[in-house]
Amino acid sequence: MSKRPERRFSVAPMMDWTDRHCRYFHRLLSRKALLYTEMVTAEAIIHGDRERLLGFHPEERPLALQVGGSEPERLRLACEIASDFAFDEVNLNVGCPSDRVQSGRFGACLMAEPDRVARCVEAMRGALAAPVTVKTRIGIDHLDSYAFLHGLVAKLKDAGVDAVIIHARKAWLQGLSPKENREIPPLDHERVYRIKRDFPDLEVIINGGVQSVDEAREHLRHVDGVMVGRAAYHNPYMLAEVDRQLFAVDEAPPDRFTVVQRLLPYVDDELRKGVRLQAITRHVLGLFAGCPGGRLWRRELSQQAHKPGAGVEVLVRALEIVRSAHARVEERAVQS
Repeated sequence: MSKRPERRFSVAPMMDWTDRHCRYFHRLLSRKALLYTEMVTAEAIIHGDRERLLGFHPEERPLALQVGGSEPERLRLACEIASDFAFDEVNLNVGCPSDRVQSGRFGACLMAEPDRVARCVEAMRGALAAPVTVKTRIGIDHLDSYAFLHGLVAKLKDAGVDAVIIHARKAWLQGLSPKENREIPPLDHERVYRIKRDFPDLEVIINGGVQSVDEAREHLRHVDGVMVGRAAYHNPYMLAEVDRQLFAVDEAPPDRFTVVQRLLPYVDDELRKGVRLQAITRHVLGLFAGCPGGRLWRRELSQQAHKPGAGVEVLVRALEIVRSAHARVEERAVQS
């Protein structure tokens, strides 16, 4: 088996968000955080454009692939294909509640079939050198007792799962949208803590509602790792503190201006490949959130990056606008 990735802090797989451009940008902020792909279905891997679906820049690592599926043999075949790309982990999605995912009989609805999930894990492990993990919820619909979650985790452990990532909310498969399922069901972090106490030899990662590195540190008193989703996307600079605060890296984080400068060569390379600038800049809109010029940065990129022929000069111009805003604030501070 390949070396186990460090899961102390990770950025959640998020559809339409954590694509390869987002991940490259996040890697400029943290060298240690484990990053995840968007979910890719087993059938897409088997039949689709594998380079487009599975390809990534070497700088993105450590990187985990999240797959969706419910048929053990199809997942095994997908994992055999994915093994050529040498991901650091492959994760099975047993937590997404969207109608589209349910129609394919995978995601959160799989929680109702613990034996099937266990067989999926066994099949995936047989096809991979990389670790296999499962991301799930604390329950679905009326299957939401602690005993139910405990039974599912026990079966996963027996199947040889390397870690479980538990979103500390149940999911309602009918009546709530995916967005509502991320917000309306109440968080129950204590239930995830209890799973770790009951399975001390199993790596348990908590997900759901974590807004800061400080909150992550508190959770790490009870579990092995923390996965952050939307907070890391909308306020990406929080990732700049991860290495120093959670991994004891004795190095100052890069400032926001340095991050953009380091991103420019990547942007230039991708534009030469035919990628549109907006496909990259949409992931960096929140970089200056809460800072002088943050709204100007977001507005400049939103208004200019989608235009035909837009290039790195758009980012350079936006950065200069932010620098000017910072300079004005500093000048006023000196005068006062």
